[in-house]
Amino acid sequence: MSTVTQVAKTMQALLNEPANRLARETGFVQRQSELGGAEFAQALVFGWLANPDATLEELSQTAIAIGACVTPQAVHKRFTPQAAAFMEQLLKEGVQQVITAAPLAQPILRRFNGVYLTDSSVVTLPDVLAEVWPGCGGSTPEGTSAAVKLQVRIDFSSGSLQGPLLQAGRTHDQNSPLPTSPLPDGALHLADLGYFRLDTLRDYDQQRVYWLVRPKVNTVIYDQHGQPTTLAQLLAAQSGSQVDLAIQLGASHRIGCRLLAVRVPSAIAQKRRRQLRARAKKKGQTVSKARLQLADWGYYITNVPADLLTIQEAMTVAGVRWQIELLFKLWKSEGKLDKSRSSKPWRILCEFYAKLLALLIQHWIFLVSCWTYPDRSLHKAAQTVRKQAFHLAVVFSNTRQLCQALALIQHCLAVGCRLDKRRKQPATFQRLMCLSFES
Repeated sequence: MSTVTQVAKTMQALLNEPANRLARETGFVQRQSELGGAEFAQALVFGWLANPDATLEELSQTAIAIGACVTPQAVHKRFTPQAAAFMEQLLKEGVQQVITAAPLAQPILRRFNGVYLTDSSVVTLPDVLAEVWPGCGGSTPEGTSAAVKLQVRIDFSSGSLQGPLLQAGRTHDQNSPLPTSPLPDGALHLADLGYFRLDTLRDYDQQRVYWLVRPKVNTVIYDQHGQPTTLAQLLAAQSGSQVDLAIQLGASHRIGCRLLAVRVPSAIAQKRRRQLRARAKKKGQTVSKARLQLADWGYYITNVPADLLTIQEAMTVAGVRWQIELLFKLWKSEGKLDKSRSSKPWRILCEFYAKLLALLIQHWIFLVSCWTYPDRSLHKAAQTVRKQAFHLAVVFSNTRQLCQALALIQHCLAVGCRLDKRRKQPATFQRLMCLSFES
């Protein structure tokens, strides 16, 4: 578990000497300047943390607050390819830092040695940056010439992050290093369908790492009698509303696991079929009969034994995976990671890297302030951090005052920034609490 003091020292260690060193190595700083590597990085990070729509004037004011008296024009001139290379390298340094919170108290989560969520998100960039970050081609959000993909893994229990690691927007999720990186013995792995690989599941199984994932529709399955079948055929043969069957995955892998499925109400199944047909029509395709049949079910496969996780518990725990989607949503809605008021490509790229660093620091503050509260509201917490960000810049060089400023934020997030309970659509923390009471 990390402390406010550790966060303060990590922030200072990252944005001081490493920033100056990387600025020299990348050619961003070639001679003595009032706006050196550390000053430039701090001005951008705290400026955009305070206001994701910050103007050049606001960035120069932030620079003045940290001791660099520069004009908006001076800041504007520093947005160069070398500046972008510098900020990218500084981001790589930042993601190497490890900050953790105390594990969440819900008993259902404490059955595992961490609950790890893996996912990605894409941010589009100006087409002129296609050589730096190749997209998928075209000029629409669905297929741009330049885009960068963020690969992130988070331990939902302790909040610790792996990443964001950056890849070209066209890179498939299966080529991410995160799904194949080791996890602790007894950890639980959750990821969406884009990361589904039998090799990964086999390796985790051998490493005594648990997984709870959706299978691909065409995955070869062997039923409890060892007969080959398909997912759609196996579920179509079931008459009950719940399924918990022993199966094997893969023609050659033969990974032993459980197939868990719950029949959904017909209204939901029909809505799913309409959505499947609409997406297929948009792409000029048709939906397979198997996919339409599977719309009747919510289903997962897992190697977690039944005495550790029942089917009802598994369905609730699987929903935790959406929390990483909400983290990306937070970064884009509150942090405006995918927005810029500029049309200059190198400024946009510098802004993207700086905002990621700001959001990384924001996440560290969450971990030592409100992460241990199951009903935390990260959107409210982000708004509180933003109000205090300029003050963090002012006291950044003084460790004692920086710790005091972070402690103030910690206190603010502890007494507020909570989610309201919902009756019709309970939040994730409510569903997990219900499981804890039932167990």
